[in-house]
Amino acid sequence: MKKIQVPPETGKSMFCLFFFSIFLSCFHVCFPDLSSTQTNTMIELSRFLNIPDWNLPGSERNPCSWEGVDCSRPDSSSVISLSLSGFDLSNSSFLPLVCQIQTLESLDVSNNSLSSIPDGFMTNCGTLVGLKQLNFSGNQVSSFPGFRNFSKLEVLDISHNRLSGNIGDYGFDALVQLKNLSLNFNKLAGSVPTDLAKSLVNLEVSDNLLSGSIPEGIEEYQELRLIDLSDNQLNGSLPSSLGNLSKLETLLLSNNNLKGAIPESLSRIQTLSRFAANRNGFTGAIPSGITKHVENLDLSFNLVNGSIPDDLLSQPKLVSVDLSSNLLVGWLPQRISHSLVRLRLGSNKLTGSVSSGAFEWLQNLTYLEMDNNGLTGHIPPAFGNLVSLNLLNLEMNQFTGILPPSLGNITSLQVLKLQQNKLTGEIPDEMGSLSKLLILDLSWNSLSGSIPSSLSNLMKLTNMKLQGNKLSGAIPDSIGDLSSLLELQLGQNQLRGRIPIMPPKLQISLNLSTNMFQGPIPSTLSQLGLLEVLDLSNNKFSGEIPGFLASLISLRQLVLSNNQLIGNIPKFTHNVSISVTGNPAITTGDHGVVIPGRPSGKKSQLVLIVTLVAVGVTALVAVIIILKLYRRFKGVNNMQVDLDEEEGSTVLPEVIHGKLLTSNSLHKSNINFAKAVEAVAHPENALFQTMFWSYYRVLMPSGSSYFIKKLNTRERLFQQASSEQLELDLEMLGKLHHSNVMVPLAYVLYSQGVLLFYEFAHTHSLHDVLHNHPSDVVDWTSRYSIAVGIAQGICYLHGSSSNARDPVLVPDLSSKKIMLKSLTEPLVADIELFKVIDPSRSNSSLSAVAGTIGYIPPALG
Repeated sequence: MKKIQVPPETGKSMFCLFFFSIFLSCFHVCFPDLSSTQTNTMIELSRFLNIPDWNLPGSERNPCSWEGVDCSRPDSSSVISLSLSGFDLSNSSFLPLVCQIQTLESLDVSNNSLSSIPDGFMTNCGTLVGLKQLNFSGNQVSSFPGFRNFSKLEVLDISHNRLSGNIGDYGFDALVQLKNLSLNFNKLAGSVPTDLAKSLVNLEVSDNLLSGSIPEGIEEYQELRLIDLSDNQLNGSLPSSLGNLSKLETLLLSNNNLKGAIPESLSRIQTLSRFAANRNGFTGAIPSGITKHVENLDLSFNLVNGSIPDDLLSQPKLVSVDLSSNLLVGWLPQRISHSLVRLRLGSNKLTGSVSSGAFEWLQNLTYLEMDNNGLTGHIPPAFGNLVSLNLLNLEMNQFTGILPPSLGNITSLQVLKLQQNKLTGEIPDEMGSLSKLLILDLSWNSLSGSIPSSLSNLMKLTNMKLQGNKLSGAIPDSIGDLSSLLELQLGQNQLRGRIPIMPPKLQISLNLSTNMFQGPIPSTLSQLGLLEVLDLSNNKFSGEIPGFLASLISLRQLVLSNNQLIGNIPKFTHNVSISVTGNPAITTGDHGVVIPGRPSGKKSQLVLIVTLVAVGVTALVAVIIILKLYRRFKGVNNMQVDLDEEEGSTVLPEVIHGKLLTSNSLHKSNINFAKAVEAVAHPENALFQTMFWSYYRVLMPSGSSYFIKKLNTRERLFQQASSEQLELDLEMLGKLHHSNVMVPLAYVLYSQGVLLFYEFAHTHSLHDVLHNHPSDVVDWTSRYSIAVGIAQGICYLHGSSSNARDPVLVPDLSSKKIMLKSLTEPLVADIELFKVIDPSRSNSSLSAVAGTIGYIPPALG
């Protein structure tokens, strides 16, 4: 037999071809494709959903490669997980088709616009023996038949929907293997369920309408690690049986109507790391040992009394403690954990001195608030060792002695508030080392000496408040170097001499009142084109009122009373309010708006200062139109105003009812309803107006500034609401609570409208910081913290919008509507209720007021 000689190249080719054939055979044996049934189901599903990535040429051959599709490993022979989250789905009729995938273990259709769950899905998918996880969160589902057939289900998430009715009617008790149940942000009523699977690990039913007490039977859920029942209507006392949940890690009960004492049994749970029960009505003393294992404790805004237990702040793993706005008395504990990051004890009745040793080595402490107490003694020099501190708030106490120079060592400090104490001595030069400081408030003490020139090193400072002291000498020439300064309060001191060039960005206020300045009003003030309030009253200024003051285009308030000025008043625009009383040689004439004067004196001068500022809101109506509100309100109770009568009246409007929405006693003493009504009596004084609101800033007699929003009740759409209903709706805004959301502090109804009071934001908006400052102002750590804070605030408002009785709007979310308490703490500053209005009754063209829509919560779109 003749041998055939094969060339080497041909041999290699045949060898490769042989192994390639073997590989193909092995591929079909070892790595089989999806069955034809599942492939056809997936192709039919792709055509129904019309997802672009699923319909690419050739993609139908391998559904396991599609986005959101996960197949079994390693053979990819079956679909086990389907994630359609955020696919902009609104038609839920595809869901029964999903049930044909017999091997399905997990289905995620979260963050879409589904409004219902078809009966076919509930019937067919309940028979899938492997289905363990279902996620319908972030949709608009209002009801469904129940989960009676899903016996193998372990994880169910229907949070952020519109479920209503009794929680017991949805068949959750039939889910015998359930481990995680999330129903947050719905409208479910009824009591806390006690008939769920005893295998339950996470129970999340926050932001609903649950009522009644927390049952003793909750101890039967021995596997529980997370309980979140916050933001409901629960009442009664906490059962001591909670202490028997030996695996519990997180217990969240915030913003309910719970009462009674905090059970001591909670200290037995060795796994408990977070306990939040703020904004309830808890009374009694804080039990000893409550932080034995807890890392984060929040009992703020309750009625807890007694002293702080000696061991409360000393536990080695403790990270955050918030006991603010309670009735705590006594001295501060002497031992404080070195791991502590946040300590908030403001608005209590604490007394005694602060131990220097307790705070000496707290290297991790970032926020320290002990304001509005009765603390005495000196400010400990050991505070200078708190190298990580961003915020130090000791205002409204009884501290005496000098300002410790060691405070200048806290180079990370952004906010320093020491006002309304009894501090003496000079401002130390070392304060000029606080290079990151944004807010410096030393007002209303007894500080003496001159203003140190070192303060001009604080290049990021936005607010400097030194009024109400005994400072003397001249203002440092270098004050003009503070390029970020927006507010300078130097009133009621003993300053004299030449007024230097002021910081060019001064906007909120320049207050030099009640000092010893004399001579002509200096021309250096002509450069303050952004300034809104200028107060030079109670000095010895002489000569004529310079004409350049009338050229300050942003000026809204000019106070020149009780000086030695002469001559005519320059021609000001009608937007400027002027006070010149106490200058006998002044000829008033018809030159702008002249405010009637009052006798001189510290208190009366503060009453005169009414400042105005805008809080930009341009899109409220557009969002309201989209929401398609119902006409629900009847009648008018003292809210309708005749236009001609209002404009022609010289009598101040009468206050009908005012209510404080915050429990902070600081605001109770500061807010004066009558003065606020007086301040907004002239609409022309508003810097910004929309169809529904006028925006002001008012300086109260106490010296504190507040944002005030005036409701325009001339619009017919507001005249459909009774005053009683309107009050209920306004109080709902006051019940919001989140550290990253700005909510109203009070409201007042008066004969010509409604006023809402907000805490004045003392720092920049996020837009100002990002666009009007050097790029290095906000480092990446701060940017990350700001982003997280905004996300947390919006997430909270999403839930409030999707389930609350009176939904909340964020009319125009932009960087201009994010205020910064510090470079790490943002506030979502513009929120509204939409229930009080009916746009169909508006006097105006809807298209004319549509505004710019920046952000609409998806659940309300």
